[in-house]
Amino acid sequence: MDQEHVNKLLAAGVSYGASDIHFKVGSPPSYRVDGTLRSLKATTLTPEATHALCEVLCARMSPSPDLATLRELDSSYSLPGTARFRVNIYRQRGSLSVILRIIPKDIPTIEGLGLPSSVAQLGDAERGLVLVTGATGSGKSSTLAALINRVNQTRSVHILTIEDPIEFLHPNAVGSVSQREIGIDTANFNVALRSALRQDPDVILVGEMRDRETVDIALKAAETGHMVYSTVHTTDASKTISRLIAMFPPEEQPTIRMRLAEILKGTVSQRLLPRADGKGRALACEIMISTETTKEYIRDAARTAGLKGVLEKGRSTYGMQTFDQHLIDLLRAGTITKATALGAASSPADFERTMNFE
Repeated sequence: MDQEHVNKLLAAGVSYGASDIHFKVGSPPSYRVDGTLRSLKATTLTPEATHALCEVLCARMSPSPDLATLRELDSSYSLPGTARFRVNIYRQRGSLSVILRIIPKDIPTIEGLGLPSSVAQLGDAERGLVLVTGATGSGKSSTLAALINRVNQTRSVHILTIEDPIEFLHPNAVGSVSQREIGIDTANFNVALRSALRQDPDVILVGEMRDRETVDIALKAAETGHMVYSTVHTTDASKTISRLIAMFPPEEQPTIRMRLAEILKGTVSQRLLPRADGKGRALACEIMISTETTKEYIRDAARTAGLKGVLEKGRSTYGMQTFDQHLIDLLRAGTITKATALGAASSPADFERTMNFE
């Protein structure tokens, strides 16, 4: 499998509207389209074919990895004029396999993603912490890119991103953007974050809150006047708070709760759902905006799980919303079906009662 063949397969995935491309020994190449894996009508891949594919994808890396001993690797690949790809190479049953996430060449906007206007407020914040949460493949990177794009287009600031790998490429606009990639430009998130505070940033994007040290440094950055954006693999606001707190030992957790309550500007938790017309997926999201009430619920461990009720009541005043409230909006607009809404609802029975009541 030479470079021309690889590029044709990748370009075809982009043209089909795929989100991910799979290359695995014993199966033909597969594209994930609208959340479903679809295999090409092609011959199954051999170990030699996937090895050759990895050679193509790694050819531009310096130093080039030793594929004979490689077990897993995160990287990126660019197809000029078409798209960029987030690459994960991994070994399974002794052979190399590859998953590529397609990164569109156009930087998304908050409006284009269908995010509520309250999310734009989080892109206008000058200091603090904003977290975008959700499962893998829920569009977190696109939302982060849209937030950074808003800052870049509207404010004369230095934006520093730390990513693994770099996904969307942000050209300088009103703002100035520096993008650093783990493994190429810096060793890891912790080292990069510590250095970031000496690189005169106004806004810092941290690709993912992976461990306690990263969380602690990010909190310190927000506390010292920076605006920090990051992601967490959690499903809603209350679980996000609990997940971050749980990274610290019990004796430190009350202090972390106080710090988080003061600097957290908001959370955007999201899921992608199949559209009713079968054309793509729709974004459903829960939004929490910092208020005195949300701060109280974050500080008090016994009340954190009750944040959902605060979000429900804060919709008209602060632009907050729960998943179920957004699902109702999408259902009424005909964007998703009732079956999809019920399947995604936090409590299907409560959701149906609300629909019938309204």
